[in-house]
Amino acid sequence: MEHLATGEEMYGWAAELFPFCRSLTGPGVRQTLDYLGRLIPGLRRYTVPSGTQVFDWTIPDEWTIRDAYIADADGHRAVDFRAQNLHVMGYSAPVDRVMDLAELQDHLYSDPDQPDSIPYVTSYYKRNWGFCLTHRQRQSLPPGLYRVVVDADLQPGVMDYADLLIPGQDSREILLSTYICHPSMANNELSGPVLAAALARWLASVPRRFSYRLVFVPETLGAIAYLSRNLTGMKQNTIAGFMLTCVGDDRAWSYLPSRQGDTLADRTARHALRHYAGAFDTYSFLQRGSDERQYCWPGIDLPVCSVMRSKYGTYPEYHSSRDDLSLICASGLSKSFDLHRRMLSIIEANRLWRTASYGEPQLGKRGLYPAISTKNSYLEAQKMVDVLAYADGGLDLIALAEAVEMDALSAAAIFDKMAAAGLVKSMDQ
Repeated sequence: MEHLATGEEMYGWAAELFPFCRSLTGPGVRQTLDYLGRLIPGLRRYTVPSGTQVFDWTIPDEWTIRDAYIADADGHRAVDFRAQNLHVMGYSAPVDRVMDLAELQDHLYSDPDQPDSIPYVTSYYKRNWGFCLTHRQRQSLPPGLYRVVVDADLQPGVMDYADLLIPGQDSREILLSTYICHPSMANNELSGPVLAAALARWLASVPRRFSYRLVFVPETLGAIAYLSRNLTGMKQNTIAGFMLTCVGDDRAWSYLPSRQGDTLADRTARHALRHYAGAFDTYSFLQRGSDERQYCWPGIDLPVCSVMRSKYGTYPEYHSSRDDLSLICASGLSKSFDLHRRMLSIIEANRLWRTASYGEPQLGKRGLYPAISTKNSYLEAQKMVDVLAYADGGLDLIALAEAVEMDALSAAAIFDKMAAAGLVKSMDQ
């Protein structure tokens, strides 16, 4: 039975994942993978020890945060990690000191342009500590002494990630990758993993021509580590790939191409957006910012692009406390799920077709044309004849659908009928 997650179900997953304090490493990542593992049977877990070389990078020490705060002279927590995990700069080193406000200012981060937002700030590869707060909070701190505490560990450990391989009839693969390393942010962080989970459950419930590789990694370093362990097989088998990120709001559609720009993934994305989404914003690969940077790197050259709602870096709530559960919605998640299902269905149906007849075939004797001809029956028959007219064995389904100004899934349905009637032959089973 086909498993179709609802937008409300996906939103519920995001809401349950939202409180976890994710980072590049640490308990929040493991909590997230534990939760996803309950949603997705067969999810495989991996660790990479601190100090491991992965291409040009080194896995850093593991970060475990328990508590953090800035307290005034009366012990009141002016900034409190327990109230909002974005209040602590990611990967802050442990500290327990008393200092005056002037010294503390060097460790405070706020955004004057968005005075009511807490910015998301990290320092993964250089030991430091800091607190993030709204600019109004920062301006309201009175002079005086403050106790600053970051109760955290930075010590050798592991970086966690996971994948899921869903086999098909063919060993060729479609890659679906997302990341699990940001703290409480909904669109930029959680919309990707919940979409991946919904797609995994759907894919496992339907017949598949191709195989699917779903990857859940910390952004950048996790993708690099994953590629360092799996590149040979991925280069051999991957025919298309999509980054799943920023897919939860209901404001816009966005497309960011692969570096090559005209891969099967790119062609599928553009076609699906035109026919099933309507208006969408197109970006350049120069405006990349997620793990397409790694998958499309020269020498890796995987065919990976992104279909998003509001693209990262373009919406005002990005990388701040305002990217919360009010930014995403069941409708936005549901539409993203539907569009990505259609894209994968297009790739599943994408074949080279060749007509088996000389001249237009007689559709009526095969039950494909009604005995009584009307305007509407003629138009339906014309669609079939148009598809057959371009089935010369040189155009795949997507190119043929573009040529006859039809969406690819409708063209695929016609080809299924034509193949059953013996009127076309697939050139690539």
